[in-house]
Amino acid sequence: MLHCPLRRRPLGSRPVSLPPPSREPAGEADDYLERRKLRRGSAGWVLLTGLGVAYVVSGDYSGWNFGLAEGGFGGLAIAMVLMGAMYTCMVFALAELSSILPTAGGGYGFARRALGPWGGFLTGTAILIEYVLAPAAISIFIGDYVESLGLFGLESGWPVYLACFVVFIGIHLWGVGEALRFSFVVTGIAVAALVVFALGALPDFDASSLDDIPVDASALGANSWLPMGLLGIWAAFPFGMWFFLGVEGVPLAAEETREPARTLPRAIRWSMGILVVLAVVTFVAAAGARGSAAVQDAGNPLVEALQPDGEATVLSRIVNYAGLAGLVASFFSLIYAGSRQLFALSRAGYLPKFLSLTSVRRAPYLGLLVPGAIGFALAAGTGNGARMLNIAVFGATISYALMSLSHIVLRRREPELPRLYRTPGGVLTSSVALVLACAALVATFLVDVTAAFIALAVYIVAVAYFGLYSRRHLVAKAPEEEFAALAAAEAELARD
Repeated sequence: MLHCPLRRRPLGSRPVSLPPPSREPAGEADDYLERRKLRRGSAGWVLLTGLGVAYVVSGDYSGWNFGLAEGGFGGLAIAMVLMGAMYTCMVFALAELSSILPTAGGGYGFARRALGPWGGFLTGTAILIEYVLAPAAISIFIGDYVESLGLFGLESGWPVYLACFVVFIGIHLWGVGEALRFSFVVTGIAVAALVVFALGALPDFDASSLDDIPVDASALGANSWLPMGLLGIWAAFPFGMWFFLGVEGVPLAAEETREPARTLPRAIRWSMGILVVLAVVTFVAAAGARGSAAVQDAGNPLVEALQPDGEATVLSRIVNYAGLAGLVASFFSLIYAGSRQLFALSRAGYLPKFLSLTSVRRAPYLGLLVPGAIGFALAAGTGNGARMLNIAVFGATISYALMSLSHIVLRRREPELPRLYRTPGGVLTSSVALVLACAALVATFLVDVTAAFIALAVYIVAVAYFGLYSRRHLVAKAPEEEFAALAAAEAELARD
C-alpha cells in the first residue's frame, strides 16, 4: 500500500481533524485487507498492452459497421476520428492518474481522490455497467459465430453462453498470471488475422465503393460522403467508439502489476497506438473491398467484405474463425476488468463487502462469479446483444466524462502531487476528452433511447443504494479511502 508523507505540524498550531478511522481494531482491519488481497507482480507492460488491445479487438470484427447506416462512410470516418481523439486524450490523462494512484479501483479511484465519495461511486458504477453488460453482449455474438460456422451442431446460443462464462471464469479463478497469458495469446491471433484480412482485401479495394450508400436528400448537409447529413456524424459516435471501447480498463490491473506507476502509463499508450492503427486499416479495407452499403448491416463485416459473390473462401473462413478468437479475447479480458472494478468498490464498502473476498490463489471469486451469473442470465434471457452493448456504451461515456474531469481537478487542486508521467498538453488534453465524452453521451440517445433509459434506471437504483446505505459504511483502510484521508490531512496541514 502506498503512503503519502505528512508534514509535521508546527508547535502551537491548531490540531488536525482527520477523517474518522475504520471502526475495526487494527488487527481486524489488517485481517479485512488480508482476505481481500490480489496477487502482486503478475504482469509487466507487455502483458498489460495485450490486455488493453484484448479489451477492444472484438470491436474491429463487428459492431462498428452499423455506424455506416447512421452516418455513411464520411460520417463514421469523422466519428471515428473524433472518438479516437477522445480516447487518445483520455488515455494520456489516465496514464498520469495511474502513476499517482496505482490501485485496483482504476477510474473509480481517480474520481474518489478528485471528486469525493459521490464522484468515486458514480464513476465506479458507470464503469461497472460497462464491464458487466459488454461481456454478456459479446457472449451472444460468440454464440452467433459458433452457429454460423456450424460448430458442434448447435442450433441454440445459450449452451455457448454458459460455456463461455464457465470456462473463462474458471481460468480467471485459476490465477491472474495464467489468465493474462491466455488473453495475450488469443489477442495475438486476432490481431494477426486483422493484418491478414487487410492484405487479402487490398486487391479488391475500390475507392468509389466507399460512398455508395444512397443519399437522404432531406438531411441537412447530405452528400455522397455524408448520406445522412451532418447529424449522421453525431449519431455515429457510439459506433466510432467501438474501435476503442474498453482500453481505459488497463489501470484496473494496477495492484497485480510490477512497478505499476511506470508500467501502466507505458502499457496504456502502446495499447492505444496499436488500436488506432487497427481501426484505420480495418475500417478502410472493409468498406473499400466490398462497399459501405454491403457491409453496413452485416453481423461479420470482414467476412462479408471477402465474399463478393457470397461464396466462402479459404481466407474468409480464416478471418471468420479469427473473429471468434477476437470475441473470446474481448470477452475474457472484460470479465477480468469487471471483476476488478467490483472488487475495488466492494473492498472500500461502496458495494456489499463480501463481494471483494479473494481465494487462496488471490482471485476475487465472488467478483467473478456474481457478474458472470448476471451476464449469463441477461444473455440467455434477452438474446439482444446490440442493446446490451448500447447500455454499456452509455455507462462508458459517463465514466469517461468523470475521469477526464478528475484529471482537471487534480491538476488544479493538487499540482504538487508526484507524477512519474505527465499528460502532454495538461488540462487542455483532458478538457478535449471531457467535451467529446459529453457529446458521445448525448449521442447514445440518438441511437437507442430505450437502452439509454435502461442504463439510467440502473444508475438511479445504484445511487439510491449508495445514498441511503453504503456511504455510511465505507472502509477507511481501503487503499482509495486511505489516499483520500491522507490528502485531506495534508490539505489541512497546509492551511495551518
